[in-house]
Amino acid sequence: MKQIKRMFSSLKLSHKFTFFIMLIIVFPMVIFSLLFFENIKDSKIKEKMKNVELNFTQNYNQIQKNVEMCRMSTQVMINSQNFWNYVVRFCEREEFKTQELLNFYQTEIKALEKIVNTNPYLYQIRVYADFDKIPEMMPILYRKDRMTRLEWTKKGVPQSGTWQFDYPDEIFPTYSTYGSDHLVSLVTQNTLSNGMKAVIEVSTKMELLFPQIYSPTEEEWTCFVDGSGKYYFDPDYDCRWLDDISEVIHNMPENLEDISYDTMILDGESVVVCYKNVKELNGYLFRLVSLKEDLTSVNNLRNIFWACFFIIVIVLMFVSDKMVKIILKQFYVIMNTVRKVQKGDLDVRVPSYRDDEIGELGQQINKMLIKINQLMDDNIKREVLVKNTEIRALQNQINAHFIYNVLESIKMMAEVDEKFEISDAVTALGKLLRYSMKWVSKHVTVGDEIDYIKNYLALINLRFDYEIYLSLNIPDSIYEQEIPKMSLQPIIENAIYHGIEELAEDTSIYMKGIIFHNYCTIEITDAGRGMTEDEIVQLQKKIEGEIETTGSSGNGIGLKNVQDRIKINFGEEYGISIASKKGCYTKVIVKIPYTSDNA
Repeated sequence: MKQIKRMFSSLKLSHKFTFFIMLIIVFPMVIFSLLFFENIKDSKIKEKMKNVELNFTQNYNQIQKNVEMCRMSTQVMINSQNFWNYVVRFCEREEFKTQELLNFYQTEIKALEKIVNTNPYLYQIRVYADFDKIPEMMPILYRKDRMTRLEWTKKGVPQSGTWQFDYPDEIFPTYSTYGSDHLVSLVTQNTLSNGMKAVIEVSTKMELLFPQIYSPTEEEWTCFVDGSGKYYFDPDYDCRWLDDISEVIHNMPENLEDISYDTMILDGESVVVCYKNVKELNGYLFRLVSLKEDLTSVNNLRNIFWACFFIIVIVLMFVSDKMVKIILKQFYVIMNTVRKVQKGDLDVRVPSYRDDEIGELGQQINKMLIKINQLMDDNIKREVLVKNTEIRALQNQINAHFIYNVLESIKMMAEVDEKFEISDAVTALGKLLRYSMKWVSKHVTVGDEIDYIKNYLALINLRFDYEIYLSLNIPDSIYEQEIPKMSLQPIIENAIYHGIEELAEDTSIYMKGIIFHNYCTIEITDAGRGMTEDEIVQLQKKIEGEIETTGSSGNGIGLKNVQDRIKINFGEEYGISIASKKGCYTKVIVKIPYTSDNA
């Protein structure tokens, strides 16, 4: 094993690729081909079995129709009451006039004969009765002693309603087809009104009842086994499966309701065996179909495939080796480019690339180098911008310091004149400006933001004739959570101008904090005019950016800015959502991360 590993590690990279390509291609192809041809074999067998079953079903249905036809013909005979009245009179040796016999022949005999002539599946309908005073009226009415010439009467008259199979028509010694026809008949005994019995023979040909029995081929053979175990098949065909099928029939399960079929080996050959219990005939119908030709075609196809496959594998080995070398040539060009980049040359580019994966690698390396240069330029510009921002912030601090001093002087003047409301307003304004102009990081605490809101409401209440109260229910740990600066004040402002101002009456704004597992929410609820369901949907779409907002008032641009800043700073799972009821309230829910270390 170590020698194999050492030998493999010493191979060139192109040879390793060739080996793996062949392994990846050949091994699955071998497995696939084995499964493929096995599947073809199974499909052939299943298709054959399906065709056999379909053909067998059609044959069985034809048998059913022929059986039913014989039964119906028998019933027609039994129901011919006028015919039987004459037969009774014949058996009682009554004298008849010639004209009366002619009328009987023209009406009853001709009518029954017409049934036979108009039905191609019927051979004959014969009635055998005990009379001797009148002549036989062929082809329907015969004397009973003539019946003894038929093979099925050798052991006496059979039981009524039984079927007699494969016997020649020997009722007349000089019959033109004597001994050539294979007949099958339904034999029924009919008790006459005088107590005597007549025998009804409704016959058809075996090749009409069992068409497949007398059309065997080298691939298909059919037989019928009656209740006594006797076989009926074409005697002129030498069936090579006859000895083996006898054992199969002997071990066959009884009372088969449906058509059953299976594959087995008979005489060293794969065959499909299909069989069905024909209850109406008290026997079983069997059909054997050889799979030799189908399996031979599959084997020949498989042999051709393997011969072509091995030729293709040899050619593929040479082609793969050449292709791998071509592919690796471009790969080494890319490697040289990467080495130059490692040395600090960021202006180098992959000189050429193709449309394959390695070509795409060259494209991506070129794009990466371009991106690196862009990021370096952006970083330089960002650093310059930060410096400029720091300078502007320093200037703002200087300007804010002057404004704070002026406001402090105004405050002192108001207190001297005992104008305490003006003094409080100037104090709130100063805190508001100090918070707005204070140069701090982009995040503040929730506590700082709420202090700013309190000063904002103090100034807002100076404008109105009514009072807006701020009700707080926030856990202490939420006060210490970080939030983007000026995130809550726009929500308060939105609540005042779009929910409370139209009511012009004393009201409250409720702020409630709720702590969850790894996040917390701040609910800001006003008892203003509220919104309809459609207005909520439209506002939420504006906040999510699904509907473009403009700079006009009341379009949700302030809330969208808050949403964007929260998502940019904390992630897509955070932000704001709206709940409202027309004429009752509007609730804005702010979701931010919760850090227990701040508690």
